Amino acid sequence: MSAVREQPLGIDELLERVRADYERIEAREAYDAARAGEALLVDIRYEALRARDGLIPGALVVERNELEWRLDPQGSHRAPEATGHDLRVVVICNEGYASSLAAASLHQLGLHRATDLVGGFQAWKAAGLPVAI
Repeated sequence: MSAVREQPLGIDELLERVRADYERIEAREAYDAARAGEALLVDIRYEALRARDGLIPGALVVERNELEWRLDPQGSHRAPEATGHDLRVVVICNEGYASSLAAASLHQLGLHRATDLVGGFQAWKAAGLPVAI
């Protein structure tokens, strides 16, 4: 007797499910939290987008394929900024989609305060927040 398989999720439903597990953050709130030392901004955009659009001053740049290794507080390849599981991480991609999946992955590593930026880097830039070219 074979097990009944669930229907595969589409990406929109997957995003809805992972986003239901945490509260996303708007650009101004992320900026204020980072300035107050209450959040680590992590830019996961690939190099071509960073070169084209600029950088968020003070953000840790970690490309998406390295994120879990660099932010796991227990990992041997962690970034110095990965100080513990209580760290408030705000993941930033270009438009706020890949960052949601990345934040969900960080939750699985025990970074329970991880979130992502609604609208991504483009929302940051549109809000007139600092960008280094």
